[in-house]
Amino acid sequence: MKKSKLLISHRDSRGIIIDLLEKKTINAITYITIKKNKVRGNHIHKKTTQWIFILDGKIKLFTKKKNQKIKTITLKKNDLLETPPNEAHAFKAIRNSIFLVFTKGPRSGRNYEKDTFRLKLPLV
Repeated sequence: MKKSKLLISHRDSRGIIIDLLEKKTINAITYITIKKNKVRGNHIHKKTTQWIFILDGKIKLFTKKKNQKIKTITLKKNDLLETPPNEAHAFKAIRNSIFLVFTKGPRSGRNYEKDTFRLKLPLV
């Protein structure tokens, strides 16, 4: 997992502009909601990179690379985090939350489950 520090690209009297991603190939953008105390994920993608952008709420993200310990990070509104291929991940909502997932790889559209491998032992 890699959390990004978002930088303001432009600011004026109307507000700000922030580029979430730059110079990336994106195959899908997915809108996801998750209710408080519910879990999503508990899977791994072998070929897919995902960037998670929190629109609202608060989520605890659990990740694990092969032969390493589980890592956790709490994400809140306007946080952006990358999960690379072969990194298991799961989300648990601390509050009702909404987030976008920007996907690079085969996990999109009709191929939604082609690069999704469920974990035998859930992270959370």
